[in-house]
Amino acid sequence: MLTHILIQDLAIVSRLELDFARGLSALTGETGAGKSILVDALGLALGDKTDADTIRVGRERAEVVASFDLTQCPGARAWLAAQALDDDGECIVRRLIVRAGRSRAFINGRPASGSQLKDLGDLLVDIHGQHAHQSLLRPNDQRDLLDAYGGHGALAAAVAGAWREFRTLDRRLSELENAGTERAERRDLLRFQVEELAALALTPEELPTLDQEQRRLSNLGRLQETAGRVLVLLAESEPAIEDQLRTAGAELADLESVDPGLAPTRELLETAAIHAHEAASGLRHYLDGLDLDPAALATVENRLAQIHDLARKYRCFAAQLPDLLQTRRAELQSLDDADLGLEALREHRDTAWAGFSAQALGLTTARTAAATRLGATVTAAMQDLGMAGGRFAVQLESLGLTAAGAGGCERVAFLVSANPGQPLQSLARVASGGELSRISLGIQVATAEVGAVPTLVFDEVDVGIGGGVAEIVGRLLRRLGEARQVLCVTHLPQVAAQAHHQLRVRKETLDGETHTRIDPLDGDTRREEIARMLGGTEITRRTREHASEMLARADAAGRGQ
Repeated sequence: MLTHILIQDLAIVSRLELDFARGLSALTGETGAGKSILVDALGLALGDKTDADTIRVGRERAEVVASFDLTQCPGARAWLAAQALDDDGECIVRRLIVRAGRSRAFINGRPASGSQLKDLGDLLVDIHGQHAHQSLLRPNDQRDLLDAYGGHGALAAAVAGAWREFRTLDRRLSELENAGTERAERRDLLRFQVEELAALALTPEELPTLDQEQRRLSNLGRLQETAGRVLVLLAESEPAIEDQLRTAGAELADLESVDPGLAPTRELLETAAIHAHEAASGLRHYLDGLDLDPAALATVENRLAQIHDLARKYRCFAAQLPDLLQTRRAELQSLDDADLGLEALREHRDTAWAGFSAQALGLTTARTAAATRLGATVTAAMQDLGMAGGRFAVQLESLGLTAAGAGGCERVAFLVSANPGQPLQSLARVASGGELSRISLGIQVATAEVGAVPTLVFDEVDVGIGGGVAEIVGRLLRRLGEARQVLCVTHLPQVAAQAHHQLRVRKETLDGETHTRIDPLDGDTRREEIARMLGGTEITRRTREHASEMLARADAAGRGQ
């Protein structure tokens, strides 16, 4: 609720500070005293548009600071936390208007935008009258108020959640289905590529083997010639190397008796002769197994050509073909799995739609019953508020499931007929500001226990009424003040007398300048103000007695509630 306001150099206010309490506070004063200045200042603090003309003459800037206690306002606390502007359950809003520059705004000491002020203001204060802060004129707020009044806010939230889930699944499904043709073309290409690469059947080990075999088969003549020539040198020439080594070893063996130091050399020669013999045997075996078939080379070269042609086609190295096959197989499997996932997603989407439809139809039933009750309650209140024969109704315009959304299957609209014989029309089209304010009052009283906005401001709700109706308006405002904080600008003593608190607005002239000041009233000062409102310029003893009686009666009625 609003706890404090500071107004500096705004219009005819030089400096004004006020504390506010719970309950109904009435602002009274002479016509033209500036009773609405407080409402205007509060509107500025909460994001209303303004210009330099609102700054007091002779000053360069104006300032409004409003403080709120958020103990009973979880919505505002959550909003502040989400915006990183929270400050331990307190909220201080500051609006600075400068003559030569742009106005600035602050929330809990941190700079804020105009849209942030308005968003926060919608959670903190509802101003009724010919002003911008009239949530009852907004279709979504009318719907939310009906849901809160009917006690099915949780069902409405569940419907909104079910709709969001359905829409998320539906959009995802549409995206996948729209990409279906492209996916099918990609799948066909991948299937062909996998078949082509699999038919090649290339393993990582085969390519090095083929390269080696191709080099061997290409040099068969050279291999045969060189191997044969070396075999002749080793074992088949006269003298052969093997024989010469054996002869040299025997000659050194004969000299070992003369010099045993020749033994190691003799052993090396004998070993060399053995190696020469083994080498000759190996070459004979090699030459016997040497394949001189030209077709073998053609087969290897054809295989290598097939591999390299496919590598060029896929623009990769030949050695990368086996890995490419695995990659294409994995992508093809992923697309096949996506088709299975698409079907599962479609089933999930259909299940979500069925759940949303059932909940939305249940919400329609609940809203229909609540709309009837709310219409009857507000219509009854209108009869007491000087609109005899007036009617109020809550219209539920069916959208059908095909056009349903997060708000359900219907569009909610508040309709009113202020006078007998007039057709019901949208609340926003009611011509009279006073009638609109009183209808809003009736709605607020009917929904006081479920309303979310903690502070209500009624600006001149008593325009065009008097007598008994005025007293009824005052009682309704007082009753509303038992549940929420209410500020009311009024010129009727019957309304002011019902207030828990009364503030008097008056003009005064100091040093040739006009100032507006607001004083809290109590006891005799409040009785005098009520008497002034009753009797005008001449206040008699009888007028004072009447004022005292009105205050006492209001107090007694309040204690009896």
